[in-house]
Amino acid sequence: MTIFSKKWAGFAQTKLFLIGCALLITTGLGISNAVAHNVTPGDAGYIQEIWGVQLIPFTYLGAKHMVTGYDHILFLFGVVFFLYRMKQVAIYVSLFALGHSTTMLLGVWFGWGLNAYIIDAIIGLSVVYKALDNLGAYQRWFGFQPNTKVATLIFGLFHGTGLATKILDYKIADDGLLPNLLAFNFGVELGQVTALAIILIAMSYWRKTEKFYQQAYSVNVVMMSLGFMLIGYHLTGLSLFA
Repeated sequence: MTIFSKKWAGFAQTKLFLIGCALLITTGLGISNAVAHNVTPGDAGYIQEIWGVQLIPFTYLGAKHMVTGYDHILFLFGVVFFLYRMKQVAIYVSLFALGHSTTMLLGVWFGWGLNAYIIDAIIGLSVVYKALDNLGAYQRWFGFQPNTKVATLIFGLFHGTGLATKILDYKIADDGLLPNLLAFNFGVELGQVTALAIILIAMSYWRKTEKFYQQAYSVNVVMMSLGFMLIGYHLTGLSLFA
């Protein structure tokens, strides 16, 4: 993790506060109409109508979910933010995929479902956690660094549980369930690789700029703000609709 110098930290905080406020205002209406891990009405209807082994459609649905899953992308972005070697990227992304795949497959297969608002609030917390980790907050506050690999695996378990909870709402046909779930999970991993490739390419150029570390602080503060916004949104939904 990178420790930012005090020389410019105050300026960056002030600047980011204004940027974050503007971002929250401009995106608030859009976020309020979206729910993490949700399956679109069209996809939900399709899932409910088909039966038997449908590998290609479920692969497509899995890839679509990952690419459009803003909470997944935010967390993944935070995870690789300060990873410079592909070996490190592969380890952390594999841990996230292991957690995500395990709870998604087992959750749907055995019918384990949690309250969607609670699990999505925890996923929002994962974004906050990773942003604070990138900012070096835990070392400054508590004097130690949590195990980032374990945290990535654990939050991956929650991300997969969130998806399983939503899939269970649409009752996939038992006929061909296992191969369809495996195809869906394969699609999720394809989508993750696609999103990761885009992130890494963009960051490879960004890291070459002189202001990367100053901007990195600002971006992580914005990411943390978005995580808090997701937590608040889902807890509000829990209190109103659960």
